[in-house]
Amino acid sequence: MATALRIVLAQLNMRVGDIDGNLQRILDSSVQAKQHLQADLIVFPELSLCGYNAQDLLLRDSMQVRIERALERLCTALPHNLHVLVGYPWLEQGHRYNCCAHVFQGQIQAVYKKQFLPTDTVFYENRYFTPDNQALCIEINQVKIALGICEDVWQPEFIEQACAANAQMIVSLNASPYHLNKQTEREQMLSRQTQKAQMPIIYVNQVGAQDDLIFDGGSCAVDAQGNLRQRAPAFSEELCALELQFTHSTSHVEKTTISPLLSEEASAYQALMLSLRDYVNYNGFKGVLLGLSGGIDSALVLAIAADALGAEQVQAVMMPYHYTAQISQDDAAAQARIMGVDYKTIAIAPMVEAFIETLKPVFAQMPSIANDTTEENLQARCRGNVLMALSNKNGYLVLTTSNKSETAVGYATLYGDMAGGFALLKDLPKCLVYRLARYRNSLSPVIPERVITRAPSAELSPDQKDQDSLPPYDVLDEILRLYVEEDLSAQAIIAKGFKQEMVMRILRLIDINEYKRRQAAVGPRISKRSFGSDRRYPISNLWARGD
Repeated sequence: MATALRIVLAQLNMRVGDIDGNLQRILDSSVQAKQHLQADLIVFPELSLCGYNAQDLLLRDSMQVRIERALERLCTALPHNLHVLVGYPWLEQGHRYNCCAHVFQGQIQAVYKKQFLPTDTVFYENRYFTPDNQALCIEINQVKIALGICEDVWQPEFIEQACAANAQMIVSLNASPYHLNKQTEREQMLSRQTQKAQMPIIYVNQVGAQDDLIFDGGSCAVDAQGNLRQRAPAFSEELCALELQFTHSTSHVEKTTISPLLSEEASAYQALMLSLRDYVNYNGFKGVLLGLSGGIDSALVLAIAADALGAEQVQAVMMPYHYTAQISQDDAAAQARIMGVDYKTIAIAPMVEAFIETLKPVFAQMPSIANDTTEENLQARCRGNVLMALSNKNGYLVLTTSNKSETAVGYATLYGDMAGGFALLKDLPKCLVYRLARYRNSLSPVIPERVITRAPSAELSPDQKDQDSLPPYDVLDEILRLYVEEDLSAQAIIAKGFKQEMVMRILRLIDINEYKRRQAAVGPRISKRSFGSDRRYPISNLWARGD
C-alpha cells in the first residue's frame, strides 16, 4: 500500500539578526502551508531563525537567549498537526551547533546537528560551530526521512549514513550562496547523490541578499533515479508544494513546476538587482546616488538601480571637467531621461583648479612638476566629495561604479571613484559589464548605443583610452580569471599562450593593489571568487609571482 507525503518547500528571505521577524515568517508560512496547501511537512532554510550568514552575532551571549525564546513561541504557535523543520544555532555545554529541529504537536521531537562544516570560499563555519557525528532520521506518515544541512548532502559519508539507516528520502536545509551557474552545479550534485542513495532528495534553499552574499533560491526535488522533479524560481520567495508516494521498496516524486534556468546574463542581472534592493531596504537608505559619466559602467549601474528600486529612488549626477566629451554628457542625460531618474549636472572645474592652485607652490618644490596621475586623481576625488556631500544631505547611498577588471589592477582612485557605500559591479569583469548592458537593452533600450560601442575611457586627460595602458579587456579578463578565480601561477597562465611580459605586469598590478581593495566598499559576489571575504591576501606581499 502506498503512503503519501505532501511537503512544502519554504524558499524565504530570512534576515540576519531579525529573529522575531524570521519567526513570524515561519509561523505565517506554516499556517499557509497547512490551510491552503494541505502540507504534512514544511521545510525552512538553514539557520532560518537567525538568518545566514550571522557571523560574529552568533558569539553574543544574547543570541542563545533570543533563540530559546523563539523556539518556545514556535512550539506553541505552530499548527499542531503540521510537521516543521527549522534551522537555528544552539549552544550546548560550551559547543555551538548548526541545528535543525523537527517540531510537531507543540514540541521539538528531534534535533539534527550539522556534521560537515565548510571552511572554503566565503565559509568560516568552524569559527562558530562544532561538527556533530550523528545521523538522524525522523518518521512522518510512516516514511523514514534522513535530515541534512547544506554541506552534509554534498558528502559521500552522509549518503552512506542515510542508506545505513534505511532512510527512504533525504531532506536538506540550505543557505547556499549564489555564483554564476551555481544552480546547475547543485542539481548535478543532487542527481549523483540520489542515484548513489537510491532515494529522493528534497533541497530547500534560502533567497535574498546579505552584504556581499546573494542567495538565489532554486529549491528543488530530485527523484531516486536522479531526475529533476521540481525547481522553484530563482531570486523570489516561494512556498512550493510537492507530493511523494512511497511503497515498501519504491518512491515516486510527483513532477510539478520546473522553473526554467536563467541565462548567465539574466541570472547575473537579477542577482545584482536583488543584492542592491536588499542592501538598501535592510539598511534604511532612502535611495541611491551615483556619478553618471556617460561611460558603460555607470550606465549599467544606473539601469540596475532604477530596475531594482524604481526611478523615484535613484539620483544621477554628471560632473564634467575639461576632458569630459560632449557626447558623454549627451549620453548620460539621454539615459537619465529614458529611465526617468532625477538628474543633475555639477561642474567640478572650480574645485579641481582651486586644489591645483593651492598645491602649486608645494608641487614646484618637487622633482617633477609635470601633470600626471596626481591631477587626474584630484578630478576623481572632487567627484567623490560631491557625491558624498549629496549623500550626507539627503540620506541616499552612494553607489561606486568600478568593475572587477579595474579593481583588480588598481584602475580606480581611492577616495575618488571608489568613494561610496556599495560597489555594485565589484565582481563583474569588464566583458560581463558589456554583456549585461546588451542584455538590459534587449529587454527595452535604455543605454544609448554609443555608450556600449565607444572605446572605454576615464576621461581624466586629453584623448585618454583604457587600452593605452591596459591589454584588450577580453585578454585582461581571462588573465584575471585564471589568476584570481582559478589560482593558476604566472607560468601556467603563460603556458596558455599569453605573453610573458604582459602576464607578469598584470599579476604585479593585482598584487600591489591589494591595499586599495581592502578599503573598497562591499559589493555583491557573483563569481566563484570575488575580491571580498573569499580572497584573503596580505597587503605587504613579497611572494614570488612566478609561482
